[in-house]
Amino acid sequence: SALGQRSTEAQRGAARFLRDAAKSRVVLHAFRDGFFPTEWAQIKETFEGLRAESEPDLIFTHFREDRHQDHRVLSDLTWNTFRDHQILEYEIPKWDGDLGRPNVYVPLSPAIARRKVVGLMAVFASQRSKRWFSEETFRALLRLRGIECGVDWAEGFYGRKVVVA
Repeated sequence: SALGQRSTEAQRGAARFLRDAAKSRVVLHAFRDGFFPTEWAQIKETFEGLRAESEPDLIFTHFREDRHQDHRVLSDLTWNTFRDHQILEYEIPKWDGDLGRPNVYVPLSPAIARRKVVGLMAVFASQRSKRWFSEETFRALLRLRGIECGVDWAEGFYGRKVVVA
């Protein structure tokens, strides 16, 4: 099933991303793809459960202006639930053309930029049929974000509230 494939991809992606983490825990839930706005209450309860059992240092969520309805719900609920946490919103290049102007940049070495693109292509097989899902797209975005912050390669994020301690 599509849900099974997306779950497997999420687990594989998390394993790659967290491979050097001292400690990690991946929690997946099954909500109906494309229907998150109609499942708001159930997803909100799930978020509140996560909040009650964790105290994350940094949270990554979708960009608030992402046009995909599921992505917007997750972004809104992240901010609604984790009000006192450091949150960075990430962007996903896609057909909607909803990229914005990031205000937080993380420079990447050429090796890390390459590893990110290779990882995306290796993990998210369910997206390969989409025209925007290509190595060229991801390299181009990393290069553009690099240009914007004065390096060769960078990841761009949106930080609505950034606290520097």
